[in-house]
Amino acid sequence: MSTGPGPSDPLRPTALDPTRPFGAHLRMSWWKPLVLVLATPVVLVVLQVLAYQLVGVVEGSDDPLSPELTPLKSLAVNLATAATGLVAVLLLVRMARVPWRALFSWQRAFDRHRLVRYAIGATLLVGAGATVVGVVAPGSTGWTSFAISGTTVALLAVTLLTTPLQAAGEELVYRSVLMPAAASWVRPVRPALAVGLVVSALGFAAVHGSTDPWLGGYFVVVAVSTGLMAIISGGMEAPIAFHVVNNVLVGVIGNVFSGGGTTTLDRATDTGDASLLILVAVNIGMVVFVALDERRRRRSGGPARSAVRAS
Repeated sequence: MSTGPGPSDPLRPTALDPTRPFGAHLRMSWWKPLVLVLATPVVLVVLQVLAYQLVGVVEGSDDPLSPELTPLKSLAVNLATAATGLVAVLLLVRMARVPWRALFSWQRAFDRHRLVRYAIGATLLVGAGATVVGVVAPGSTGWTSFAISGTTVALLAVTLLTTPLQAAGEELVYRSVLMPAAASWVRPVRPALAVGLVVSALGFAAVHGSTDPWLGGYFVVVAVSTGLMAIISGGMEAPIAFHVVNNVLVGVIGNVFSGGGTTTLDRATDTGDASLLILVAVNIGMVVFVALDERRRRRSGGPARSAVRAS
């Protein structure tokens, strides 16, 4: 399956650069990345607020923007985030005139085997991390007691069916679109990758709206980690797999340990603590796993990304 234009395609010299790695493979006019960096987070926030308001009307809520996550609110925010990912991809495809496949992998085809392998690895790492946090810092988890109610079943259904779309949507916005778009501002490869990582990570952290320094810092770590996974592997399989597994697994645990009621999404000050360092270790562990796996692929002669050039 082709992931980019052919050798004679006129898009190559103006939009896609075959000599550069994933994450810095786009060439765009300076103002186009700026539009994307400013517009896509706004689209995400607007769609989520509208979704919350709609659910508030359906549920008759006096405070539709409260941190309480009912099944309908969870469904609404997940679908709004997924829709934003689609909008971001369509915007970049239109503005940069690139094939959409180039936003999922570059210099190789999108690899479903990679996706499954990295999902298995992420399940082991995230599961271990969640277990350790639950043992050493149970008060920081927000979990109360195990219970299964009608609300729990509804939340589980929403989590299992739509949280993968939400997580993938965030990866499309920040790693498929904003990272390479921002990287196109700089020509040398390594500085370009650094700019793309920083801009996409800060945007990811800002849109999550946390005023807690622990949580804000953790969101930056998540964004940098998934960005590194994409760069190292030359595609979006690893970051999508990790983000989906993380959000689904943590969501399922939160659902069943919420005492049979709704869950709460509170990112205010003093909601994070040092226990997040355990989850930071999980993110770093996933980056190391991806790096080792990609090295193994290169040594065995399998498809892997090309080396980052210093040009």
